[in-house]
Amino acid sequence: MMASSRLIPAFCKGLELQQQIHRAKENATTDYFDTWWLGQSGFLIQWNGTCILFDPYLSDSLTKKYADTNKPHVRMSELVIRPEWLDAIDIVTSSHNHTDHLDADTLIPLLRVNPEIIFIIPEANRAFVCDRVKCRHDFPIGLNDGEKIEVKGFTFNGVPAAHNTIERDEKEQCKFMGFVVQFGKWSIYHSGDTLWYGKMVDIIKPFHVDIAFLPINGNDPTRGVAGNLDIKEAAQLGHQLGARLVIPHHYHLFEFNTADPNDFAVEAESMHQPFRVLKLGEHFIFK
Repeated sequence: MMASSRLIPAFCKGLELQQQIHRAKENATTDYFDTWWLGQSGFLIQWNGTCILFDPYLSDSLTKKYADTNKPHVRMSELVIRPEWLDAIDIVTSSHNHTDHLDADTLIPLLRVNPEIIFIIPEANRAFVCDRVKCRHDFPIGLNDGEKIEVKGFTFNGVPAAHNTIERDEKEQCKFMGFVVQFGKWSIYHSGDTLWYGKMVDIIKPFHVDIAFLPINGNDPTRGVAGNLDIKEAAQLGHQLGARLVIPHHYHLFEFNTADPNDFAVEAESMHQPFRVLKLGEHFIFK
């Protein structure tokens, strides 16, 4: 595996993390929900005994794929947990088809150890997703922007994402999406990968978001990959949405495509936007 000489260590990892997740489910309550950051855009949410896993990338598939190219994906941080150890997952999402959000080496073992799992995707990506993950065509639940579905006490609302544009298929269905998820008294927004686009605030603000999970790695064309919100934009978006908390993501995985979360903290503090920078595998309780 190509990696930095010193990987950023996980705060909690492996079997210890697995056991922590199991304990959270066993002690489930409707009074609060649990959150873990698993690296890149991967977040795990537990509430009322149900675990949702957003956009997991828990392998080295991209590092291996690009090892001998002019765009090496040199890993910066430890792998937090192997996907086959995440055996308590009820719902998993993929926001779009890029491998760090739709990884066969993560999702195939994850689906195997969670046979009752529900898989939520953009409807536009169904054929691609099923081919990559080797699942039945009718297995994933597909959403488009403006649509919603209730699953296990959670309401998933599809919202557009611009990566770098709001791209649609021939049926005008979004290929890149975010999800606003409502449950109990809370509402959380997982952006997927996105830039700021017109009417973004108008679309998301009515959901009264408690936590916004937003990318901070920016949009640098010299990297040769689609971009995201940068540090300042993420802080500003959280502020304009009125989010009770912003948790940044999409950094410290690959050397060529990252940002410093400490700079994000400075920006968020400057506009009095509440935030939390999670360490890899760190557990956070939101009440």
